[in-house]
Amino acid sequence: MSKLQLDLPVLLPQILDERDQCVTRLLSALNAESGIEKAHLKEGSPPEICIHYDPDQLALAKVNAIAKRAGAEITERYHHLLLDVTGIRHQRHARQLGSRIGKATGILEAVVSGAGVARIEYDSTLTNEQTVRAAVAETDLIVIGTAQASPDHDDHAGHDHGPGEHGNNKKDDHAGHDHAPGAHGHNHDHGGIFGENTELYFAIGSGVFWLVGLILSFLGNIPEVVSTVLFVIAILLGGYFILIEAIQTIRQGKFEIDFLMLVAAAGACALGEFQEAALLLFLFSIGHALENYAMGRARKSIAALSDLAPPTALVKRGGTTTEVGVEELAVGDVIVVRPNSKIAADGVIVSGTSAVDQAPITGESVPVDKAPLANPNADVDLDTLPAEHRAFAGTINGSSPLEIRVLKLAGDSTLSRLVTLVKEAETQQSPTQQLTDKFERYFVPAVIGLVFLLLFAFLVIDEPFSKSFYRAMAVLVAASPCALAISTPSAVLAGVARAARQGVLIKGGRPLEDLGGITALAFDKTGTLTEGKPRLTKVIPADGLTENDLLTVAVAVEELSDHPLAAAIVEGGKERLSTTTTVPTAKKLEALTARGVKATVNGQAVHIGNRRLFRELTGTEIPATIDQQMGELEATGNTAMIVHRGDTYLGVIAVMDVARPEAKATLAALKEVGIQKMVMLTGDHQKVADAVAADIGITDPLGGLLPEDKVAAIERLRAEEGMVAMIGDGVNDAPAMAKSNVGIAMGAAGSDVALETADVALMADRLDNLPFAIGLSRKAKAIIRQNLVMSLGMVVILIPLTLLGIAEIGPAVIAHEGSTLVVVGNALRLLGYKGPGK
Repeated sequence: MSKLQLDLPVLLPQILDERDQCVTRLLSALNAESGIEKAHLKEGSPPEICIHYDPDQLALAKVNAIAKRAGAEITERYHHLLLDVTGIRHQRHARQLGSRIGKATGILEAVVSGAGVARIEYDSTLTNEQTVRAAVAETDLIVIGTAQASPDHDDHAGHDHGPGEHGNNKKDDHAGHDHAPGAHGHNHDHGGIFGENTELYFAIGSGVFWLVGLILSFLGNIPEVVSTVLFVIAILLGGYFILIEAIQTIRQGKFEIDFLMLVAAAGACALGEFQEAALLLFLFSIGHALENYAMGRARKSIAALSDLAPPTALVKRGGTTTEVGVEELAVGDVIVVRPNSKIAADGVIVSGTSAVDQAPITGESVPVDKAPLANPNADVDLDTLPAEHRAFAGTINGSSPLEIRVLKLAGDSTLSRLVTLVKEAETQQSPTQQLTDKFERYFVPAVIGLVFLLLFAFLVIDEPFSKSFYRAMAVLVAASPCALAISTPSAVLAGVARAARQGVLIKGGRPLEDLGGITALAFDKTGTLTEGKPRLTKVIPADGLTENDLLTVAVAVEELSDHPLAAAIVEGGKERLSTTTTVPTAKKLEALTARGVKATVNGQAVHIGNRRLFRELTGTEIPATIDQQMGELEATGNTAMIVHRGDTYLGVIAVMDVARPEAKATLAALKEVGIQKMVMLTGDHQKVADAVAADIGITDPLGGLLPEDKVAAIERLRAEEGMVAMIGDGVNDAPAMAKSNVGIAMGAAGSDVALETADVALMADRLDNLPFAIGLSRKAKAIIRQNLVMSLGMVVILIPLTLLGIAEIGPAVIAHEGSTLVVVGNALRLLGYKGPGK
């Protein structure tokens, strides 16, 4: 039996993650093939499809072809749409709308987020995009944004990601102006005559009529019928949208909170308690309206990201500069960015120097200096381009003009991908939200059953039916889990939106909750804790010589070399040399394999290298003083080299991949927020690992690790600590990140791989956003816990009080709806989160 492993994104380029239904379909298709014994998913980053097959029946090439054909067929058949929508009143309404859309023929899954995003998967053999849009239009939703794909991987033929993919689909030229049929370009949210605030106005009107009616009821000279009429008007205004929603859920065969509230209000009216019915519907409707306001705040935070990119750009074509829409830009175009204006596309700086404010994308508080590429016409990869040469759409130029060669189309820009991924994150439920939704599905029918039994309490207890009925209605109000329904999603939406503003992408509720629960952090060393490139750290001249004497010779030789260590010596050496020092010209550079280099400077032979080189050169051991100096440097993680001219030792120089400037402060901040175990994983020698760890505060440095050793280290750490996060660059560290509870990618701006593989992406190449992300997650977890305690606690307290007749409908309504408002307000605090200790 043989096996073949294929990266999942290669077979299914449009899926979000390994939990996508298309993965199950692919495995089923492969397992049904003759000659394939078993096909299963193998965890990793990216995940892989592992196929066990009989080589006597199927050749390797045939298995590969079968897998790719099955993946292409599934991708061709099952399409995904991501729509910006409005018309959502609250989280329960969003769930109801998703359920309604999902019942249309051919739609396999429809998820609507309270933040205004609809994610729909459909079978193209049973329906098409136009029909799907029609199904959306039949609900309360109005499409206000572009239909687009889930984050895409490759542009394969037949892989329909919806209009707008890669920004080059001509159907998407009207991006941002696409409305559902019948919308006519007008956004009357909630279907009301006063636009998006209609429900709020109705709720306020209900409260005004209730209050006036209540005041008049205490005046003896006013007929009672006047107050009753005012209460009835309050009931009609407060109950209008609740009735619409209840009818929609009943049509789906469901009985949710809105239905319970209407039954309770109707019951109060039947008993002549119009004032209590009006109070109930007023508070419930105002709760709905404020809940919608909370969702609107989250929606606006995401919309603000979308608005970062300018709609037009100045492009140089044919010797002239013209203004065009960003969707008309092509890869290779050169755009001109004026001072203090927004950059329109991702690209490389080809002319001009300026400081660019990258905070909208990366969260960096200090503008980043930009300079042109040395060879502006060279082919470059934006992912690996140094930060000083690359630009991102949506960032803000400083005081000098820049010219930028476009490397990515508008739909592929880092900003566009960030917005899409944040919207996707808004549709992903957290474990707590899934649990509360499941609880609610069973709890509501149980409440209806209890209320039905209480209606017949007068048969057991000596009391009139009216009293039993009133008690049943009071219990109905007390037991309605309004606050519970909004407690988690409101916090998740606010948390994801707040993180995005700081340059941190948290992909949904699960990573948001898990990140707050981690007890240990594992770091990749190179490029994460360190700068990822060597620097000149030590210059030790021999007795009688100065630092300038040593460096002029070393820099002269290394300027001819293309070795990475040579570049570090030249850059660091020139910084240390005095301004009046002239570096001589070296000649005849010769690389000495595994030993060092040789060149001629001012007619004398110069050698730079390790101990082995000089033992061979001189035939004797190197001087004890130099050997001791090198030993001390190597013990602290440096790479030490001897510089020798003619027959004289000039001294020792050392280079090292040094710690990031912010690393020490960041690790100290992490300890303050409670992360006591911080592990460093590196393939470097253990001495190097120990030296870096001692410098910055790592508790457990692990050196000499192969990629599989890093995975094993994460598994051990999870067994010891429970919840572990791994932070790396999202590419080389992908297997270890996949084994951790939360994978965190650094410097994800511009990197498609990092954005796609990580659970959390720090857009800037800076560690100091990590304490913010963990602090925000812990704050979100705390708020979710507080909301659950408040919402469930209120239900637990109110049900016995109403059962025993201690609390009537009025107090129950005030306590019940009050808890909903408190929960919403509590969640909104996340939008103002500043960071640990602030």
